[in-house]
Amino acid sequence: MPMPAAEIETAILAALPGATVEITDLAGDGDHYAARVTAPQFAGLPRVRQHQLVYNALGGRMGGVLHALKLTTIPA
Repeated sequence: MPMPAAEIETAILAALPGATVEITDLAGDGDHYAARVTAPQFAGLPRVRQHQLVYNALGGRMGGVLHALKLTTIPA
């Protein structure tokens, strides 16, 4: 079962208060998304750590209900 974009956004915002999240469904199938996340928590962190914060927010959904996520992170 695909993961709704709103659920992705809600999970990220819950873990990263004050973030701005833009979700794009890349294939129209609910399985392949792009996310652009701007968050103050990213300040001073390397990109890998920024991405880890987002993946942690999604819990175990990556690779399961959420098949693919193209991620762009930006410190606020």
